[in-house]
Amino acid sequence: MNIVVTGGAGFIGQPLVRRLIRLGHHVMMADRVPIAHCRVPCWTGDLSYAGAAEKAIPPGADVVIHLAATTSVLGSLERPAEVYRNNVMATAAILERCRTIRATQFIFCSTNAVVGDVGTETIHEETPLHPLTPYGATKAAGEMLVSGYASAYGMAGTVLRLTNVYGPGMQMKDTLIARLMWAAHKRTSIGIYGSGGQERDYVYLDDVITAFILALNHPWNGPLIVGSGVSISVNQLHGLASNICGMPILAKHLEPQEGEMPAVRVDISRARAMGYNPIVSLPDGLQNVWDDFRLRITHLHANNKSGLHSK
Repeated sequence: MNIVVTGGAGFIGQPLVRRLIRLGHHVMMADRVPIAHCRVPCWTGDLSYAGAAEKAIPPGADVVIHLAATTSVLGSLERPAEVYRNNVMATAAILERCRTIRATQFIFCSTNAVVGDVGTETIHEETPLHPLTPYGATKAAGEMLVSGYASAYGMAGTVLRLTNVYGPGMQMKDTLIARLMWAAHKRTSIGIYGSGGQERDYVYLDDVITAFILALNHPWNGPLIVGSGVSISVNQLHGLASNICGMPILAKHLEPQEGEMPAVRVDISRARAMGYNPIVSLPDGLQNVWDDFRLRITHLHANNKSGLHSK
């Protein structure tokens, strides 16, 4: 198939593009920042600008996998209008482009933040939407746009609600696992909001990529929760990361964040029934992340020294 991946240069986008190519698909990318030495056709620009969708998605595209978004929860609290523009207006424009070129499927990357605070209840696909932050609200709006276009125009509108995704290549992401890796590397401390007893579901990058391939091969309309199905507390993750990194990682407890949920426990039984089977355990995944992190930092330091010597 002819597939356009928005956000194709990102943390999820790059390995997804590689997997799609290996499967024999013709892939194009759209992103603000191109990948150096990338052989995949890539439109570079801001998808929220007027006319960008027409340039980014050519006629003949069968499927659009829409990953591009502003994903920072804290950033959405500080810059809600920007997040609305990037996450809602851009999604609407891309869906309209899909309608005009008669694409057959739109796969939307969403989040369980669309349901807001459900206490310690388990989240499933029928849990009512009640986002607590502008970020969650923009993703809920995106889901509604996908549903409306799928129902009105006959394309498959597939929504994957991801939990906390982690894996190799995440050293530049502003997430707890990345902060733990940096703290171990620099021998510094991290901040833990609240008591640290809040629970989260962490799902490995390779398992998420497999879920996108499942969605591509078996189109459906509506949401599907993609996670590991196992939740642990922030304090437990902190301890596990310390063991993986082979050193104690100091932590400072901070005031709780506004809009932070006490627990994220998800039911992935519907995804399992459709063939999704997460296989990477959290200890194995964290070990992979730490090994990759150290390798990348070593290469970065080596390149910096080389650059200094060449001047």
